[in-house]
Amino acid sequence: MRCEYWKWGYGSVKNHSKSDSCLTYLKRNVTIATGRKSFPLGPKFLALTCFLAAAPFLASAQESAAPATEVSTVVTPADWGETVPAPAIPIPAPAAPAAVEPAPAEQARNQENSLPPAPAVDLTRPADDLWERIRSGFAMPDLDSPLVGVRERWYAGQPEYLARMVERSKLYLYYIVEEVQKRGMPTEIALLPMVESAFNPMAYSRSHASGLWQFIPSTGRNYKLNQNWWTDARRDIVASTNAALDYLQVLYQLHGDWQLALASYNWGENGVTRAVERNRAKGLPTNYQNLKMPSETRGYLPKLQALKNIISNPLGFGIQLEPIPNEPYFVTVPTPENMDVRIAAKLAEMSEQELIALNPAINRPVISGPHTQALVLPTDRMETFRRNLAAYDQPLASWQAYRMKRGDSLERLAAKHGIALSKLKLANGITWRTKVGAGFELLLPVKGTDAAIEPLPAVFRPPVLTPRRGGGIVHVVRKGETLYGISRRYRVSTDSLLRWNHVGTLTTGQRLIIYRGSGKARTSARPVKISAAQPKQDTVTTILPAERR
Repeated sequence: MRCEYWKWGYGSVKNHSKSDSCLTYLKRNVTIATGRKSFPLGPKFLALTCFLAAAPFLASAQESAAPATEVSTVVTPADWGETVPAPAIPIPAPAAPAAVEPAPAEQARNQENSLPPAPAVDLTRPADDLWERIRSGFAMPDLDSPLVGVRERWYAGQPEYLARMVERSKLYLYYIVEEVQKRGMPTEIALLPMVESAFNPMAYSRSHASGLWQFIPSTGRNYKLNQNWWTDARRDIVASTNAALDYLQVLYQLHGDWQLALASYNWGENGVTRAVERNRAKGLPTNYQNLKMPSETRGYLPKLQALKNIISNPLGFGIQLEPIPNEPYFVTVPTPENMDVRIAAKLAEMSEQELIALNPAINRPVISGPHTQALVLPTDRMETFRRNLAAYDQPLASWQAYRMKRGDSLERLAAKHGIALSKLKLANGITWRTKVGAGFELLLPVKGTDAAIEPLPAVFRPPVLTPRRGGGIVHVVRKGETLYGISRRYRVSTDSLLRWNHVGTLTTGQRLIIYRGSGKARTSARPVKISAAQPKQDTVTTILPAERR
């Protein structure tokens, strides 16, 4: 920007930029001369001249300055090079800033800041529902197979079957999940008993696999699950769970893949290893989907995957999944020397059926201390059991062990101790195949007790290997039926029913093998389900030809 100033006399005006102060401009560019001789400006005149010359600059500076800043130009003696009093120009005080209305977003933030703080969420707090804990621990890769959809539809179409399985699992599932997570294993493993046994600890297969985890005898012995006359640890909840997890970890280390480990659990590690080696030799993939395997193993993982999908989103399948508390259901207490199952249940103030459900390894009506070191009880019954045991002053066992001598017979011993022969055989697990003679150990009722007349507890009864014969049928026990009524119906003796089936207390859905003569059943057959653990398609009529062995 260029400016021009008045010319005084012969004075000359030079160009000036805004960067020059007005006083510097006057000193440098204003010259006043009269005639031939110039004279210096007087102090008053010079001050007036400075003020008039600086006025346009002051106006321009005020126009271009920021609105919030007041600029004052103060003349100092340094600008003149001599002592000059500075002009007294009043400088107004800065005005108070106008009140600004906050923006809506800022108002919302201010309102949020005024609210009480939200409670902190503790992500480490355990879930109240055990299903939530299981879902959060899923870590196995999902199986992509059309068989998964088939099993999903089947399970979703059997809500009653799922409900019974979940109800049984409430007793054992917390302990299994706890042990699985202690080992850093995926929680899908905790669902495996659903596939193996439908969480029925008394499940027994044709290959003689037993318990929740379905150990066959040889594998059970390999993992220190003792099987003797008194107990079968394959059905022990604590021992079998630890053995199963040990076995699964060995299989995972062998294959480095959980799907192959589970296939080995079902088929056997040798079978899976051979299948992997065959595919590797042919240059084929060695994963689960591409191995050649039995149809049972091919459908094994899809069952587990289908259950995993349903538990992950039960409502999506129309399933109401009953909650399970995320807390221990049972504890273990030391077992006395010998104790009747009936008395143990009485001291714990629970039913015999509930006690056996937690102690399914027991084979006899007596809990033997040397063979059963710990008794499993519900958490809320432990103190009750201890208190009642301390106050109990009667014999804990109404049965005693006896080793048969030469000349002894079951008939004589039964008559001597006032017990029915069939009940004596049942209490001792004696079948037509059992060799009884001198040196055979059996249980006899203690004289003066009610053991001879009390009903036997419904401990585990393995299916009896029947001789090869024709005419055998299977009867499915209905609610309210008795051995006497069934024997009358099929025109056989009660003793024969006990001998053929090795049963004690009947339960609904139990299967009885019956061999009869030419007489026919008095009632017609109706379709019923074999048991709660069987699929819907495995329904049979009430009477079936017995399986030949």
